[in-house]
Amino acid sequence: MNAFEKFNQLHYQQSPLLIGNIWDVQSAKVFEAAGYAAIGTSSQAVAVANGYEDGEKLPFETLLALAKRVVEVVKIPLTVDMEGGYDRKVKGITQNIDRLHDIGVVGINLEDTVSGKSRDLLPAEEFGALLSEVTNFIAQNNLKIFVNVRTDGFLLGLPNALEETLKRIRIYEEASASGIFVPCITAKEDIKAIVNETKLPLNVMCMPNLPDFRTLGQLGVKRISIGPFLFNRIYSDAEKVADAIRSEQSFSPIFS
Repeated sequence: MNAFEKFNQLHYQQSPLLIGNIWDVQSAKVFEAAGYAAIGTSSQAVAVANGYEDGEKLPFETLLALAKRVVEVVKIPLTVDMEGGYDRKVKGITQNIDRLHDIGVVGINLEDTVSGKSRDLLPAEEFGALLSEVTNFIAQNNLKIFVNVRTDGFLLGLPNALEETLKRIRIYEEASASGIFVPCITAKEDIKAIVNETKLPLNVMCMPNLPDFRTLGQLGVKRISIGPFLFNRIYSDAEKVADAIRSEQSFSPIFS
């Protein structure tokens, strides 16, 4: 079984696949050593770790270089968060996917929002048509890559988030998405409604009120992402320790 086959199969096991979201090679090694079955980049964490804002501000070449080195160093499957694809046209998006595939990446995230001064949902039919062209390219070129499609109704706090998400999932499923990612969803009844609507594996993300993994599995969730939250926690703790070293004029905070 190759890495893609293994990664795809992990979305159909009894318990949800827990994705360790990385920001550098060392974090990838940490998740692998902790027994995670797969890892994925967090766009926000990778951007911030490299001195950029989220929203495709990180150069694609930097993301590609990170992915290449991670694939060289760790043995578990890697999926890459491409945000909107690092292009607004199908040709550019598919070229980027092709390059990631060539270095051994087995999955991607594509989202139906465009990040600028604000984050705006693309019209569902427009994004669905783009997605269909992307998945056709993948099929025609026999690329072994899992296309996880992120839809942002809940992330944006839309008043009709569930209704909008369900509508979009139908379109994206018809466009041959491999999975559906709904960040910021937390209510059990909303999660169940989405699971009941689609045959595609549902991906949710770490949130303060997200149910525990056992409950998510019972609801039918197939993939759980950490997102940027571990990265943020680690650097929040690092800031506190760095401040304590300076204020206490001692290295004792490192060891306490």
